[in-house]
Amino acid sequence: MKRMMCAGVLSIMATAALAQDVPGIEICTAEKTMERRTGCLQSNVNFLKSALTRASLDQQQKLDAANRQIDALKATVAGLQATLTQLQTRIETLEKKPGDAKAGDASKAPAAPAAK
Repeated sequence: MKRMMCAGVLSIMATAALAQDVPGIEICTAEKTMERRTGCLQSNVNFLKSALTRASLDQQQKLDAANRQIDALKATVAGLQATLTQLQTRIETLEKKPGDAKAGDASKAPAAPAAK
């Protein structure tokens, strides 16, 4: 029983100690001495700098990923445009040939057997 109580007290103390180390914005006006107030303000400045740096890096990574995706999409569009140009060229060629192909087909057709 005593062991359980000691373990419970130690875990509560460890949790309380960890909770004090959580960085964040503190209200510095409650501090009475100028040294403590200055330290509190410096802690806030350091926290804000690190948060700003972290957010800046995250946004830069997102921008880089978006730029890579844009480049990939541009390459895809260029490939599709090339394919479209090739298909349009083939269609134009086929549209011009049917008249020629019919004339060529008639000349290549076997002659009708002569009547006896």
